[in-house]
Amino acid sequence: MAQEYDWQYDLDEYIRQGEADRAEKSAAWQTAIGLQDVDGLQTSDYLLETAKEHIEGKIDIATAQKRIRSYYEQRNERLTADQDTMEADIVASRIAELLAEKTFQFSPAELQSIHRRLFAGVFKSAGQYRTYNITKKEWVLNGNTVFYASFDSIRDTLDYDFNQEKEFSYAGLDATQAMKHIAMFISGIWQIHPFCEGNTRTTAVFMIKYLQTFGFSVSNQVFADNSWYFRNALVRANYNDLQNNIHATTVFLEQFIENLLTGADHDLKNRYMHIDHTEKSQNAISEVSKCKNCTLEELAILREISNNPLITQKALADAIGKSERTVKSRTVELQEKGLLRRKNGKRNGQWEVLVEI
Repeated sequence: MAQEYDWQYDLDEYIRQGEADRAEKSAAWQTAIGLQDVDGLQTSDYLLETAKEHIEGKIDIATAQKRIRSYYEQRNERLTADQDTMEADIVASRIAELLAEKTFQFSPAELQSIHRRLFAGVFKSAGQYRTYNITKKEWVLNGNTVFYASFDSIRDTLDYDFNQEKEFSYAGLDATQAMKHIAMFISGIWQIHPFCEGNTRTTAVFMIKYLQTFGFSVSNQVFADNSWYFRNALVRANYNDLQNNIHATTVFLEQFIENLLTGADHDLKNRYMHIDHTEKSQNAISEVSKCKNCTLEELAILREISNNPLITQKALADAIGKSERTVKSRTVELQEKGLLRRKNGKRNGQWEVLVEI
């Protein structure tokens, strides 16, 4: 039976308790469950109870997944609704597992591996590139479709986009510029649409893992609350209708990423993206924060310090995945810029962020 109550409230309780391990697991499950909405799927009450046991440390993720498989193997009736819920439960548990892993390789092979791991046994084509061309009617486009890459160009197009991103340098870019570039790259990968089904969920997991390499903890409630917005933002980033003055724009995806990384409060409403929507105020992204010239790395450091002013440089280095030497250099630079200061000395003091993030 699909959930009819507020599962987010239940999982938020683990974050409010303040235990780091439980909070991290809860955030991963929130993202995993919320992402099923991109395909109109809902997870079951049983999945939520299993997730709670995993968060509380009573079972590991492998046991959680085994329980979910057994649950559906034992069910006698196989209605269409059950099949949809089964897919949502299985895939959600696998997303939670992937988000907890501290591994990532920036390559088309990684994207393909994520799809295979999410959908093995769910789709026959798990981990395989599509072999036919597709169109999809989109609500946000009044039933029109994005032009996706031709099936026979998928491999070459992915290789090209990934190579371009590898060669791109984020050095010297402020956070606004960096987020815009990331939005363009991610929307481009999605537009290639390498897989027959499950493309958006795969893209989302890949994006989260990629953004973690910049030092951000990004598997949070933004995806849980706004996964359908994420998909519609990808659609709008890849649709042009010049006769009707409609242009492809990454502005909505940028707003989503800004909320995801900085805790910004953009009003992420799907109706704003509809091609018939006329509010001009939605056509421009606001500044990423008052830290106008911060790099993504600096923004990640400030965010961690803002969340925990007592954090040590070693813990900060672990949190953002950088060396302690790099963190020491960046905190000195941030102090010189007037964005950060140390109060009450090195031994017993704490950090104070001097800019709104």
